[in-house]
Amino acid sequence: MSDWAIPLWLYPWIKALHIIGVIAWMAGLLYLPRLFVYHADAPEGSEVAGTLEVMERRLLRGIVNPAMVAAYAFGGALLFVPGVVDWSSGWIYLKLLLVAGLTAAHYLYARWHKDFAAGRNTRTAGFYRIANEVPAVIMVAVVILVVVRPF
Repeated sequence: MSDWAIPLWLYPWIKALHIIGVIAWMAGLLYLPRLFVYHADAPEGSEVAGTLEVMERRLLRGIVNPAMVAAYAFGGALLFVPGVVDWSSGWIYLKLLLVAGLTAAHYLYARWHKDFAAGRNTRTAGFYRIANEVPAVIMVAVVILVVVRPF
């Protein structure tokens, strides 16, 4: 066992906390662009637009950002539990690449929120409807990779 190995008895706890973080992160990544759909259709400066901006900010700061940190922290910890990851298998590399894609979506969504808050949004509700599908597709692929481990 290396100096950095985490005791095996902690594995179920770390895994549970990782799954909780991922669920909360995904919930936010699936809901935030839906708020953008409504926000894009709301008249700029209206009460509805103001309410949506507050909802978006609270969702990002209160749920999405902390959940991403938790998913990364506990997922990273899982990498140090002996025997959890077989680095000779290809699925883990694709999974990590897809997690990077979720992270990129997260940061894009945060930037788009800032555009709305500053009155600079130029995208349509239809654009945000499409953006709303990206995390769902990535999530399906990640779950299949982790559970099935096809390669």
